[in-house]
Amino acid sequence: MYLNRKSWDVGLGRTLLGLLLAILVFAPVGIGAVGAREFLVVQGLLILVLLVWGVRLWISPRPQLLWPPICWVVLAFMVYAVARYLTADVEYLARQELIQVLVLGFLFFTVLNNLYRQESVQGVTFTLIATATAISFLAIYQYLHHIHTIWGHFSPFPGRAFGTYVCPTHFACFLSLLIPPALAFLVAGRIAMHYRVLLAAALLLMGAGLVVTFSRGGWLAAGAGVVLVLVLLATHRHLRLISILLLLLIVGGVGYAGYRYLGHQAAASHTSLSASAGQAGQKDLIMRLDMWQAAVHMWRDHFWFGVGPGLYDTYFDQYRPERMQLQPDRAHNDYLNLLADWGTTGGLIVLAGIVAFVIGQIKAWPHIQRAEADFNSGFSNRFAFYVGASGALLGLTIQSLVDFNLHIPANAALGLTWLALLTSNQRFATERWWVNIRPGLKWGLTVVLLTGVLYLSPQGWRRFRENAWQDRATLQQPGSAEQAACLENAIVAEPKNFLTRYHLAEIWRVNCFVLSENYQEVADQALKGYQQSSELNPHFTYNYLRTGMVLDWLGRNAEALPRFRQAEATAPNTCEVMTDIGWHYALTRDYAAARQWFERSSRLDSVHNDAAGHYMRLIDARLRDDTPPGREF
Repeated sequence: MYLNRKSWDVGLGRTLLGLLLAILVFAPVGIGAVGAREFLVVQGLLILVLLVWGVRLWISPRPQLLWPPICWVVLAFMVYAVARYLTADVEYLARQELIQVLVLGFLFFTVLNNLYRQESVQGVTFTLIATATAISFLAIYQYLHHIHTIWGHFSPFPGRAFGTYVCPTHFACFLSLLIPPALAFLVAGRIAMHYRVLLAAALLLMGAGLVVTFSRGGWLAAGAGVVLVLVLLATHRHLRLISILLLLLIVGGVGYAGYRYLGHQAAASHTSLSASAGQAGQKDLIMRLDMWQAAVHMWRDHFWFGVGPGLYDTYFDQYRPERMQLQPDRAHNDYLNLLADWGTTGGLIVLAGIVAFVIGQIKAWPHIQRAEADFNSGFSNRFAFYVGASGALLGLTIQSLVDFNLHIPANAALGLTWLALLTSNQRFATERWWVNIRPGLKWGLTVVLLTGVLYLSPQGWRRFRENAWQDRATLQQPGSAEQAACLENAIVAEPKNFLTRYHLAEIWRVNCFVLSENYQEVADQALKGYQQSSELNPHFTYNYLRTGMVLDWLGRNAEALPRFRQAEATAPNTCEVMTDIGWHYALTRDYAAARQWFERSSRLDSVHNDAAGHYMRLIDARLRDDTPPGREF
């Protein structure tokens, strides 16, 4: 009976390994799992992981739980995420962020307690290195053949490779998480020579893939990780010489390449292409500074608990600097984004986790760096992984200063996997973190796992149905009754999504503008849709703008003005809001006021703002001949 349970336990362990590998491989291949469909696959696989782990708890002859201090921190953040979700202003967006937190949190605990054996660690590492190598080959092909799409998604970054991601920077982060472990295993791993040759080839391909992303943050992250790997490897006397030689070779190569690059830039500085590149770099820096400034202001105004999970972009309109007219999605700095979304409370929890992790790794270091008698050859897979994963996490912490890779599920999952596997090394320093799972604890863990399954499963099905109807809507004729019917079905599947209600209201608005009969009924449908959408998200400016436009179109100008004022209050520095308010005044024949709003809109964005200039020309024409306005406004 004992042997039978043990064999079942081994089989379930291999099943968990396969499922976790499926998550870690599919996520980067599936555009980083940032899309709804791709993340649903990850979510579904995680649900299977929880079920298998729950069964394994009861099958295993001697179940144990590895619970070092960092586990309390991860659990605390998951609980805080639930509490903050329940108090968030925009339920739908906060719920999607909560689901990601829960999926990643459960992933961390599963990896920590099921993949700590060396065979599993090596299997995960080499599988992901092979995946990154294949994607790097694709990225090089993209760069050489000027390909801009992947899996039907367009990448708006000309001249840069992006692999199976959409954004080159996020692909660069994925590579920076795998180049340091590959280098560590190449130098210090106890592997056969033909595997070492394959690792060297993989490193070259990943390095080339990283180069063609042209991500300066990715280069810096990978470089910092590689330097840390070589410095740590140099602490072992058998690896010191080769580590120092490689370090000198890499530093020299990078220095020479940088010298040639800077020399080329200096020689070409008089050309328009170089000037454009410099202007683009300066513009990118200015935009990042603006996004960071907005995040800091959000944090100050919502100091303890932040604006809410995943709500940085929603609140951005209120804090938008005048020179920043793009919608940022995230703050492009994971630390500031953390403070803006989760407040000081969330920041302190994460800081506690970092401290607990660093202290644990310091304590585990002497046990990883074995005595000379056990580590005489200089080759050790455990030591290689420890060094390589440490370098990878250092790179991730650096790149998080200039981007939002922790909000890319594929990169966050890989980073948490390295964090969990490194944390599992603390078991070599002490036995105190092992907990024997007695019946009471076993039942408690089972309830937690089942709770995760019972929450994530219906949420996944709900999101799947919503996404399916939304996809069908995109295939219909824009503004058609068939498209409206698809959106109505999406609302039935997910009533809390304010954007679906807004898009449905937009169909009614556009139709009421072109109809000559029954437009009043269609306009009322539009107004009702905007109202329902604004109840779900009171910060979404376009609901107020479009409501005002419909009221103006119906001749109810006095009712429209307060709506435009609401839009101005939620987005005081957005050029489109200024244009629409000017449109309102033009429609009511207050041309002087209208022109002031159009001028302000043009000052906010004089490059991509043709509407404001067009309306100002119309107003000037009206003022010259003093004729009443037509519907062109």
